[in-house]
Amino acid sequence: MPDLSRYTVVTRPDDNGTFVAYVPAIPGCHAVGRTPEEARTELANVFSMIAEEYAEEGRALPPDVRELVARAG
Repeated sequence: MPDLSRYTVVTRPDDNGTFVAYVPAIPGCHAVGRTPEEARTELANVFSMIAEEYAEEGRALPPDVRELVARAG
């Protein structure tokens, strides 16, 4: 089974006081939580479901992407 630790995970605050965690390389692989830790825990569950779906369809998960984070200005 693929491992979430192989992927870049972004966690950021959302406008409504929650946190969003997502895997940029995998469309739809995102989760929300009241804390960054909760968002990442939920993300692990979402990742597992997506990995299982890919496996059932005989597809490989996409490779990780390289993210460059920069502030404008």
